[in-house]
Amino acid sequence: MAPTCFGRPRRIHTSHGCTGPATLAERKASLRQEARQRRDSEATRIDLQACASRAADHVIAALVQPAGSVVAGYFAIGSEMGTAPLLARLARLGCVMALPSVVSRGGILLFRRYRPGDPLLTGSHGTREPLPGAPLVSPDVLIVPLLAFDRAGHRLGYGGGYYDRTLRALRASSSIRAVGLAYAFQEVEAVPAEPFDEKLDMIITELGPIPVGGPA
Repeated sequence: MAPTCFGRPRRIHTSHGCTGPATLAERKASLRQEARQRRDSEATRIDLQACASRAADHVIAALVQPAGSVVAGYFAIGSEMGTAPLLARLARLGCVMALPSVVSRGGILLFRRYRPGDPLLTGSHGTREPLPGAPLVSPDVLIVPLLAFDRAGHRLGYGGGYYDRTLRALRASSSIRAVGLAYAFQEVEAVPAEPFDEKLDMIITELGPIPVGGPA
């Protein structure tokens, strides 16, 4: 029988958040590589479909978004937490769904409306994006992929800085909520953080929501 994702989470214990001779950028790069390898490895031993469905349950319960709210998600790449069940359920509840589009390197993400079943194109980073003619929208909630997270709300992404820049711009003019979607085993003791790194407002795994700022 294939192992499921509902057992006791195994947190990565690292020293990447501690001071030492390595620069912050080097510690980030090291943790990024370690976290990617761990996620790829663990993904071969768990029930991915069950994880995605269970995580969707928790997101729906935690967000309580009114019909018409704009929720920007993503289509999972590789071993990322699957989002297909979540996107479909949010759409059925009356939320306006959106997916991010990369416009320029070093820029911010744009969000285009998405309806389940709409044709998609492959973006420059392997992402699935709506066609250029899809309407632009401004999200109320942003579902964010990640490689690792800690309970302070810090997120380790892929190094491009797209979500940090985008969240900074959106938070300057709106009350958007950023929700990190991850497997429980992606939790680390401390993500090395820089001043420009934007914190998550909430983290949700297949085991449930994790309060940002809660006990380690």
